[in-house]
Amino acid sequence: EVQLQASGGGLVHAGESPRLPCVLSGLDFDHYAIGWFRQAPGKEREGAACINSGDSNAYYMDSVKGRFTISRDNAKGTTYLQMSNLNPEDTGVYYCAAARWSCRTPGPRFDKMDYWGEGTLVTVSS
Repeated sequence: EVQLQASGGGLVHAGESPRLPCVLSGLDFDHYAIGWFRQAPGKEREGAACINSGDSNAYYMDSVKGRFTISRDNAKGTTYLQMSNLNPEDTGVYYCAAARWSCRTPGPRFDKMDYWGEGTLVTVSS
């Protein structure tokens, strides 16, 4: 059974820099691109960042570029989303997802993901 478990959410203050891990199991992690998405209250889910397998090239949507960093640890089957300079507009549920598709500009695509985790809520207070 494929499982993706995102964690690290909670209440943070604007300007803080939390890191969200996502642990994957039940699939060959080395061969999957990993994407992070987020869904703000009352809005549609949107892509944030994506990292490929192999070369670990990373791609970011404009809304997070320069503030978020995605990384992966293949040995641990874990991907990370390091967030910085948060503001209240970054509030939402953050999801990780896995895909056999390769990430490319501009970033992760909702329709290309094969597996999804349940998400972790990040609330940014001003």
